[in-house]
Amino acid sequence: MNNLSVWLGALRLRTLPLAASSIIVGAGIAVNQQVFNLSIFLLSLITALLLQILSNLANDYGDSVTGADDVNRVGPERAMQTGVISHSAMKHAIIFTIALTLISGTTLLLVALNDDLYSWLIFLGLGVLAIIVAITYTMGKLPYGYRALGDVAVFLFFGLLGVIGSFYLYAHSFDWLLVLPASSIGLLSVAVLNINNLRDVENDSKHNKTTLVVLFGRDVAFKYHLCLIILAPCWRDSI
Repeated sequence: MNNLSVWLGALRLRTLPLAASSIIVGAGIAVNQQVFNLSIFLLSLITALLLQILSNLANDYGDSVTGADDVNRVGPERAMQTGVISHSAMKHAIIFTIALTLISGTTLLLVALNDDLYSWLIFLGLGVLAIIVAITYTMGKLPYGYRALGDVAVFLFFGLLGVIGSFYLYAHSFDWLLVLPASSIGLLSVAVLNINNLRDVENDSKHNKTTLVVLFGRDVAFKYHLCLIILAPCWRDSI
């Protein structure tokens, strides 16, 4: 396996549509409201994809350090789990991705917000918070993904912030109705996480990675998943 294919595997490109979905929904609403801007869409999309890649790399690193990714892990093998990428190389990749995310995000704000200082401060703070959340899912001394908070973070950042925040960059306005499509994307994103957690429940439990599935068990997790899928489409006639 060559170096490029190793890193492409570590980026987990199959997860990128999940990050793109909230940006696409926000853009679709912007088109409907006749405030769409192609430059804002492309920069929003690039920034969201970089945040997803950052989360993937940090997740690979964090689960490797804690031992959650061991030989018994079910599902696709991770880069550090197999030893093809070292801890040092992954750290450098994470730092590089953070830099790219900051560049992309700052450029997005320059294009979308111009000299609106109030909005600048809010979105700059949200951007920094999004980077921290992407990193600390499994990395750091208190990884929230090990404390059954992953579902909340995914709902907030893949759903509410992704849709409402991206739409605001076009329109510079907020409508409470946006909470409905944003919640739909958030619920579907949580459903993806829940499937992964169902798959990994035995290994997660063994390594003290407390997800909602580990906390409440498979039966409750299946019912929870059904609720996520049922509730997600309820927004469709709201905008």
